Amino acid sequence: MTDSVIFDMDGLMFDTERVWATLWEPALATLGLSYKEGLDVAARGTAGDSMRAVLRQFYGPGCDTDAIMEALHAQAEIAFQAPPPKKPGLDELIAWLEAQHIPMAVASSSRMASIRHHLDGWGLTHYFKVIVSGEQFSASKPNPEIFKRAAEALGTQPGRTLVLEDSYNGVRAGARGGFVTVMVPDLSPADDEMRRLYTAECKDLHEVKQMLETGRL
Repeated sequence: MTDSVIFDMDGLMFDTERVWATLWEPALATLGLSYKEGLDVAARGTAGDSMRAVLRQFYGPGCDTDAIMEALHAQAEIAFQAPPPKKPGLDELIAWLEAQHIPMAVASSSRMASIRHHLDGWGLTHYFKVIVSGEQFSASKPNPEIFKRAAEALGTQPGRTLVLEDSYNGVRAGARGGFVTVMVPDLSPADDEMRRLYTAECKDLHEVKQMLETGRL
């Protein structure tokens, strides 16, 4: 039985990953750098030192990771002036969880200002008892600490807490933390590694709701 639910945000609640994928090239261009194939996938779901490690893999140990990250977020501020589209089934799932008195959290690698902007833009903030940002940690996903912090704030244990994720790094974090982890693929399809890690895979949030309603999660 699920005691609580932790939502990832980008690509899970909102259709933002496709936009983020387009921001790397112009962000890097402001620093005189070229986009390298695979960077978007490798960095997806990361923040802080986790993202810095990815950037060093692509641009060398001496690259200015903070400048790259700031350039990326500067592009994001322009791109996300309006709230991004909600993913199918989000409203229905939140409404069902609220009716069942199951507490909810958001644990996203994005900056807190971005999380608040998206949630506030759709009037969803009040549904979430806990909101945790990757910028609060030196190492974000695939490190499970962000989910552990959210569960602790919710007052629940990982084994009874459902983590909803779309990214590889998010699924890795949920599994490493001992959470009931469900992958709802967005840009990254489930692969053999993910199938070994996650509890279940759902095509969308409607299916997540159905599994909860029927006691399969």
